[in-house]
Amino acid sequence: MSWVPKIEQKRHFCHKCKNELVFEVKLQRADTCPHCGVDLHCCKNCQHWDPSAHNQCKEHIAEYIPDRERANYCTFFTFKDGVPEDGSTKINAARAKLDALFKKK
Repeated sequence: MSWVPKIEQKRHFCHKCKNELVFEVKLQRADTCPHCGVDLHCCKNCQHWDPSAHNQCKEHIAEYIPDRERANYCTFFTFKDGVPEDGSTKINAARAKLDALFKKK
């Protein structure tokens, strides 16, 4: 009996509505979310998107994209894998740390 590695299925979610997406075929530039209708081939759905990076992209040679939520022709686009982070959890954790740091004695 030989060992066969388990291949994890990638999971994709819309950046806007956070609903899971299932692709029957390869994502096209003009595809939209079946749940909310926003463009899917956009920076906010890409694994390279980083609001704190130069041009908001981890790819240093990527061209500037003015609207991060609209479909674009970026050749570096790779759909982000995994469950989206809950932004409110990060905000609440940061606020708790600040409150603990600056609480009155």
